[in-house]
Amino acid sequence: MARLDGRVALVTGAGRGIGASLARQLAAEGARVVVNDLDAAPTQETVDAIIAAGGMAVGCPGSVTQADFPRRFVSTALEAFGGLHIIVNNAGYIWNGPIHKITDEQWDAIQDVHLKAPFRILREAFPHIRDQAVAETAAERRVQRKVVNISSVSGTRGSAGQANYAAAKAGLVGLTKTLAKEWGRYNVNVNCVAFGFIDTRLTQEIKGETAVTIEGRQHRVGLLAEGRAATVAQIPLGRAGTPDEAAGGVLLFCLPEADYITGQVLEVGGGLTM
Repeated sequence: MARLDGRVALVTGAGRGIGASLARQLAAEGARVVVNDLDAAPTQETVDAIIAAGGMAVGCPGSVTQADFPRRFVSTALEAFGGLHIIVNNAGYIWNGPIHKITDEQWDAIQDVHLKAPFRILREAFPHIRDQAVAETAAERRVQRKVVNISSVSGTRGSAGQANYAAAKAGLVGLTKTLAKEWGRYNVNVNCVAFGFIDTRLTQEIKGETAVTIEGRQHRVGLLAEGRAATVAQIPLGRAGTPDEAAGGVLLFCLPEADYITGQVLEVGGGLTM
């Protein structure tokens, strides 16, 4: 048996990059995966890849910041697969600037996607988690459920030009540690993974104009070649991480081997912050 047979996993931001890698890794371990991405096309691409590899997945596209998203996300898991066991809050993007240039809209948008959305998803999921845990206890069964929130070394260490992003990611650490204390009685492990420098479209080398569209806004992404080189020079392993490697750090917390680990923050950055 695969280690996650019978488990239902919900992953936001899973149409591309790290989230897509994680969704595939969870499915390879036997989990049935609810895949979310902002856009329908990449959502379906991940679903199709999982099914083609012999796994089970359904899509739930849309913005995690929309008022009805938490209900749709949780309901999709319950209706498609009959339960929920793993929740990974991965969706997000950056909208950088020095603090004196960050607008209220810029601040709020980043707080909404990185901190408020995970809070609302977990709040929506809680009654179902509680009820399932109570029923399992009555049947003298213990089932460990997993929450993994995705933070960043910007949140654990700070990062110039990212006051909004760093504050949101630091808040996610506080949310993680608090829920670890509140939800332990329901056999839920709540942990956090803080990524360092990972090769994604947000950290690609800028070659011409590179931008993504988020909620109708164009966001320039990527790094200048010299900026990338300077960051990589600080990493003891001597390179950026791959999406698969980053996802592997999240997978660790989802496996049965981590059933007695909760309230922890794991930095996955090749030693960048040592």
